[in-house]
Amino acid sequence: SLSHTGADVAVSLVLLAVVVLLSDLVRRMLGRVLAQTGFQVHAAEFVSTLQLCCCTHELRVLSDVGKIERRFAHTLTYVAAVVHGLTFRDAIGNPACTLVHTYRQKLVPSAALWRIACQFAAAATARVLMPLAWSLGVSSMHMRHRAGEFQCTSPIDAPLAATAVEIACAFAVQTAVTHTRSLEEKYRVHAVAAVITTAVYAGGPSTGAVFNPALAFSTQFRCDGRSLSEYCLVYWLGPVLGIVHMCASVLAPNYPVPGSPPVLPHDITKWNRVFSI
Repeated sequence: SLSHTGADVAVSLVLLAVVVLLSDLVRRMLGRVLAQTGFQVHAAEFVSTLQLCCCTHELRVLSDVGKIERRFAHTLTYVAAVVHGLTFRDAIGNPACTLVHTYRQKLVPSAALWRIACQFAAAATARVLMPLAWSLGVSSMHMRHRAGEFQCTSPIDAPLAATAVEIACAFAVQTAVTHTRSLEEKYRVHAVAAVITTAVYAGGPSTGAVFNPALAFSTQFRCDGRSLSEYCLVYWLGPVLGIVHMCASVLAPNYPVPGSPPVLPHDITKWNRVFSI
């Protein structure tokens, strides 16, 4: 019923707000506690990616189980992208985008590998935490999801076509991130969020428009309908190829080839990353 739908949406919005607020609190606390250890970067990466994955899990349930209107789903995607952009600080939250930092010599390879490990650890943690939250049955939508044993179905129809969609989405969003670097942060987050939402609108029906290997591992790999190798092709190789294409066509004229002395990372800004909802 309509009232049930409204109540489901309200519960989900509260859950999303709690995830963001708790994540920000933990991020700040760990930042202070670990300030002298050098591990605060890894802690922020883990917490931020966990925030991204948990929110995306809930948004997906709203769409797939709650059957909310697509326009409203895209509005939530936009708002979530802005919130992630404003709260992530220096975290990246995307293994494919971490490669861009390495290419631009903002991260040495070993540091990039540690960040990617944190991202996948957070993705795996979200896969465990969100079913626990849904099991509480706070809303009728969560109860329906629990009754269906938290099952989901892959949106992939043709793996090769889906891979092309992920390549295009990753390329478009990372290009937007690159070209808006000179904008003030308060404008930049909205510009990037608009491109993310457009990518989700265009690519969502084909793949879910994830363009983030860690996020896909958390939200897509457990779904029925496709094999592990097909998921790896679409959700891991696709975004990486999109990022490689972006580096070759957009960044290559402006950055030296990897191998020269790395640039110190003090000028990394918050938005040198990609988000997916």
